[in-house]
Order: sequence, then structure tokens, then C-alpha cells
Amino acid sequence: MSEPLLLAEDLHRSYQMGRFELHVLRGCQLRLAAGEFIAIMGKSGSGKSTLLHILGALDVPQKGQVLFGGAPVFAPSQRRRLRTGLTDVFSAAERRRIQFRAHAFGFVFQFYHLLPELNVLENVLLTRMVGTPTWSWRTVRAAARRDALEVVTRVGLAERLKHRPNELSGGERQRVAIARALVHKPRILFADEPTGNLDAEAGRTIMELVAELHREGQTIVLVTHDPGIARYADRVLLLEEGRLRPAPPS
Repeated sequence: MSEPLLLAEDLHRSYQMGRFELHVLRGCQLRLAAGEFIAIMGKSGSGKSTLLHILGALDVPQKGQVLFGGAPVFAPSQRRRLRTGLTDVFSAAERRRIQFRAHAFGFVFQFYHLLPELNVLENVLLTRMVGTPTWSWRTVRAAARRDALEVVTRVGLAERLKHRPNELSGGERQRVAIARALVHKPRILFADEPTGNLDAEAGRTIMELVAELHREGQTIVLVTHDPGIARYADRVLLLEEGRLRPAPPS
């Protein structure tokens, strides 16, 4: 069996809810091959978003490890901090997570998280700006702008470059969010309920775009509660009692 692009081993995550501890992940395992499209389903509160955030280095597991291209994403368990502060950016483990998020991973969420004061092109460029050291931005700015124009055109918004988010429909805002996630050419695109805030027609348009990206070779991990959305994936997994298993045939 070939080396997976992403490998999750024995992931555990729990949260303190008042007097009670809520165990969300209980030894979760996942193998993701390059170019694969997987969908993760589960009941509300089952931990789907938590799992996605850990796979994408946005959150930290209490136990277990994620390997990207064979390299560990998190520090060893005994040196791991679940809550990071300003000084943690000086640690090697946190810098590694930042690099994964800035260069290897792209994210699309149910709510678009676009900056209202920026137009379409500026919102998409933001990812490249965040991932580029300040002192080198001037030398790469023209290339970054070309890449942003290309990906905005790719998602069908070339005529909306100067529009701000409040001048766009929900489906258009989500396409901006997808363009922003793709502008740095991520190895893996993580999507958390990307159609959850859209009507059926806009949701279909977004999923057709996601499917097209997959046909072009994009590796995708998508979380959804909708079996119709999950059917776009190569493989559907169900998160139950903190573990992943193949979803039964629909």
C-alpha cells in the first residue's frame, strides 16, 4: 500500500462542559491518499468539525498524531499545548502548524468569513499575503495578483472582482471563499459544511465546482450532514462514538 498523503492515528479530543467532560474523538483513525475525495458524515455534535479542524492543524488533539507526507503535524503528546498563546508562535511545533495552514492546507467553511471592507480580489489575495513574509511581499505581489485573478476566473467571478461581499449572493460569496482557499495551491482542501448556508440550487453549483476540482486532482476532505452532498465523494465515512467507519450503502 502506498504512503498516504495524510494519516491520522489514535486521535482523542474532549471538552469540559460545566461539570461534565464531553469525549468527542476516541481513537479516531484515517488514511487519505493524494487525489482522493472523502466525505465525513455524522450526527450533529458527533465531532465532525472537531476532526476536520485537527486534520487541518486548526485544533490540537489531546492524544494521537496527524502525519502529512510522513511528517508529524503536532508536537509529541507530553509537550503539546491545547491552547496556544502569543508566545507559542516561537515554538517549533506551532511554527510547523502555521506553515501547514499557510502552504499545504486550504479551508472552506459554512460561513464565508470574508472581510466586508475588502473586495473579491482583495479577499482572495489575503491568503497569499498571510503566507508571505512582510519583507518579501513586494517581490511576489505581482505574481500573487496573477494567481488570484486566475483562481477568481476559475470559480466564475471574473466580473465581480471589485464587488464587496455585501454585493454578492450567498453562492458567490462561497465561491470567493473557495478561491481564497485555492490561491496558494493547497495539497488538501478541507471543507466544513460548504453548502450548509446555501439554497439547493446554489449548493448544487458549489458541489459541481468542488467535483470539478477533484477531477483535476485536488485532494478534498469534506464534512456534511447531507447524504446528497456526500455522494460526490469517492469514499464516505461515518463518525460515530468518536471513531470513523465506512458509511453503509445508501
